Amino acid sequence: MGRKVTVATCALNQWALDFEGNLQRILKSIEIAKHKGARYRLGPELEICGYGCWDHYYESDTLLHSLQVLAALLESPVTQDIICDVGMPVMHRNVRYNCRVIFLNRRILLIRPKMALANEGNYRELRWFTPWSRTRQTEEYFLPRMIQDLTKQETVPFGDAVLATWDTCIGSEICEELWTPHSPHVDMGLDGVEIFTNASGSHHVLRKAHARVDLVTMATTKNGGIYLLANQKGCDGDRLYYDGCAMIAMNGSVFAQGSQFSLDDVEVLTATLDLEDVRSYRAEISSRNLAASRVSPYPRVKVDFALSCHEDVLLPLSDPVEWKYHSPAEEISLGPACWLWDFLRRSRQAGFFLPLSGGVDSAATACLVYSMCRQVCEAVKNGNQEVLADVRAIVNQTSYTPQDPRELCGRVLTTCYMASENSSRETCDRAKELAQQVGSHHIGLNIDPAVKAVMGIFSLVTGKRPLFAVQGGSSRENLALQNVQARIRMVVAYLFAQLSLWSRGTQGGLLVLGSANVDESLLGYLTKYDCSSADINPIGGISKSDLRTFVQFCVERFQLSALQSILAAPATAELEPLANGQVSQTDESVLGKETSALLLALCGRLPSPGSPVPVPKRSCKLSSSADSLSLHEVSVFPAQEDMGMTYAELSVYGRLRKMAKTGPYSMFCRLLNMWGDTWTPRQVADKVKRFFSKYSLNRHKMTTLTPAYHAENYSPDDNRFDLRPFLYNTGWPWQFRCIDNQVLQLERTEPQDLDGVD
Repeated sequence: MGRKVTVATCALNQWALDFEGNLQRILKSIEIAKHKGARYRLGPELEICGYGCWDHYYESDTLLHSLQVLAALLESPVTQDIICDVGMPVMHRNVRYNCRVIFLNRRILLIRPKMALANEGNYRELRWFTPWSRTRQTEEYFLPRMIQDLTKQETVPFGDAVLATWDTCIGSEICEELWTPHSPHVDMGLDGVEIFTNASGSHHVLRKAHARVDLVTMATTKNGGIYLLANQKGCDGDRLYYDGCAMIAMNGSVFAQGSQFSLDDVEVLTATLDLEDVRSYRAEISSRNLAASRVSPYPRVKVDFALSCHEDVLLPLSDPVEWKYHSPAEEISLGPACWLWDFLRRSRQAGFFLPLSGGVDSAATACLVYSMCRQVCEAVKNGNQEVLADVRAIVNQTSYTPQDPRELCGRVLTTCYMASENSSRETCDRAKELAQQVGSHHIGLNIDPAVKAVMGIFSLVTGKRPLFAVQGGSSRENLALQNVQARIRMVVAYLFAQLSLWSRGTQGGLLVLGSANVDESLLGYLTKYDCSSADINPIGGISKSDLRTFVQFCVERFQLSALQSILAAPATAELEPLANGQVSQTDESVLGKETSALLLALCGRLPSPGSPVPVPKRSCKLSSSADSLSLHEVSVFPAQEDMGMTYAELSVYGRLRKMAKTGPYSMFCRLLNMWGDTWTPRQVADKVKRFFSKYSLNRHKMTTLTPAYHAENYSPDDNRFDLRPFLYNTGWPWQFRCIDNQVLQLERTEPQDLDGVD
């Protein structure tokens, strides 16, 4: 009697509403699974229509076209003699559900609706779907006529049930259900289910992969069993990148690991495992067996089919593997680069245009395009015909075969250094050297004539000529003069993106890349409608600290030596006049890199530095002129160190504000414990108030933030992720008064009493 089963799971690069492409990728995955000997194939969540349809789920068209694709799958000879598990929206009694449709040989076995919907962060499933709340119950679902004609079935089971084949029992989970406190696999396993499947639409966040792997392995460690996880991969049409990581686990060990990032549209994993290993593993867990004897049974759908063969003695079994994780720097080099590739090929543009300033952020963005080119060349070298066809369409050359990443970068990336009278020779040289090393087509130009023309219009109309602060001008004049330079750069960027290829006799347009990091967006340290306004921003969800680590990684991995001088230079906007030819304006406060590292260590993000930097408890004068500035004028800050805080501090504030859900007073209390050995309560209070004042003053800029790759869970993107207002009372009078009262109380007590603060 057979007991060895070969099962398949997959990661597919589906695209919202691309029903034709999605169908072909599903069919290809089933074909590969069958070729590898699998008799059960699991696909990603909502794979038929693409996960990211959002409000298109309201449209009857989405339901109709999903049914049409299901019909095509049922009809295809590719789907014969293998149990196929596909995801799509289904309307049952006028209620929309996120479902798995499981079928075999033109007959639908079960429609299993999702029972726990993802509704936090980037997810809004409760907006479009209703969870199935009747555990271990099913109803009859009346099939649409187009499906009845194919399956010869009038109704099929709809609800919370499991499949009983001749040799085993299979139960479904859908994405979020694995993450719930009491996942369905617990009770299903107690009821004798031996194979669990999970169809996911799980997006990439830095340092997240381990959580997914731990959940899957732990599910089978406690309860025994085989667990298959499928996931979407690639850019589905918006800010998210779905990072694959399909896997197969059994009894706490991983037996197949899919790639987290790749340019392959279809990836299929299979494993051959022995059901007796599950049964013997469970036999020794007496606590599990005792619970199993009392469990409420699941409805079982009988399936006249076996996953195993009668004669399988010589069939080789799969061996366990050790999961290989990427470092955060590797994740940055791969994830956003794959996202850029999907965005480029699916938007049908001819490349990217990047304003290259000679600073870390734009340099990191250039490195991501270079990394993309490396991955494209590697995929073509490995025989990926889809990537080859896409790159030929992008460069508009049917015989082209990319081999060298620098050469490809020269075709798809145009970089531009836009100098003004406030630009230094050093930043110009750094930008040019990096462009040469990555191979981009580089342009150098000067925007001063345009700046003078715009300011000339203003002076002609008003009779006034604004001055920089160093020339005796007010803070309002100083900011306006900085902003006009930044905004003219945006206008020039879009002009060159549209016409630079035309001027070179080449077809197509370019996507403008933004390069504002997540910390600058959080504080609003960017000019509204300047180069932060772009088509897409691959680093918009990445912290400055992680970007610096990534750039250092590129020095070593890609041998881009030009990055070393960029890393060593102070961050600056270069919008104020030079002092004796040198940059006088920097972004960060005077605390410096060592203190930044210490701050991150205090917050548990980095190991403590080998030699802690002593920071004296001194009174910090964190003055701000923000109150005197009108809302849409505030784009950069007039202090010498513009932001008034380090990027490391900003990451801390961002995580506390979004992930720990702290307001000003709660943040102050948390930071007293984190930073109490470094700063006095009054200094901590000043820092918190400075952050919230500037954050709220510039929150309006998030309404125009360039669509950015989502990599951090403290992103301030107000489009879907951070649903906070953008018009605040920036004085926070009640909240700040609570902080001040607590500071006064602490200052009246002895230092040892700080431990009692909550």
